Amino acid sequence: MTHDFDKEYWDQRWQDPGHRESSMRTNPPNPHLVAETGSLTPGSALEAGCGAGAEAIWLAEQGWQVTAVDVAAEALAKASRRAAEHDVDGIRWVEADLSTWTPEGTFDLVTTHYAHPSIPQLDFYQRLAEWVAPGGTLLLVGHLHRTGHDGDGHDHAHEHGHGHGGDHHAHDNHPPAAASVRADDAATRLDPQEWDVVTAAESRRTVTGPGGKDTTLHDVVVRAVRR
Repeated sequence: MTHDFDKEYWDQRWQDPGHRESSMRTNPPNPHLVAETGSLTPGSALEAGCGAGAEAIWLAEQGWQVTAVDVAAEALAKASRRAAEHDVDGIRWVEADLSTWTPEGTFDLVTTHYAHPSIPQLDFYQRLAEWVAPGGTLLLVGHLHRTGHDGDGHDHAHEHGHGHGGDHHAHDNHPPAAASVRADDAATRLDPQEWDVVTAAESRRTVTGPGGKDTTLHDVVVRAVRR
């Protein structure tokens, strides 16, 4: 099943009772965010497709001044309430379509975690790269487009679930190939004259979803520094 990943789609997803309930679990921030940015000096940050807000809140707790953007009003409402419950400030919540929205300036850090916009995924990543200040960092965490088999008799092309922002649990609807990438494809979209690619990795990890069910996620992680 394919999706347009437009505002109507995401509004419907976040208004679904099951999605709302699972998205309000006390999820930790994405481990790739912690590993790839934990040593950076805090400055201004953009969290693109913030979902339930786990990553935006973690960044703010580390001292970043965060602009957290999502197309779904319900997601932003819950994320802002979650931040208030944790007494976290330093976050500006913005309802906007990242395929058309343009920030007023650039950021020291631009991150995204499993956000699927209404434009092709690699085009979306290229848009985000334009918003990184000189000397700043771009961190892309997305779904790995896998084809073929891992030797266990299962086709893993779309085994992973998809979420929005910090929402890591699996869903019955899997992202199409257009919403998934390979690390090399994402990294090569960055002009080597302007960027130093620090990380371009593909990994798999197991998370516990609703009902205690373990789910395997296949991730793409690209971190690059703008010269």
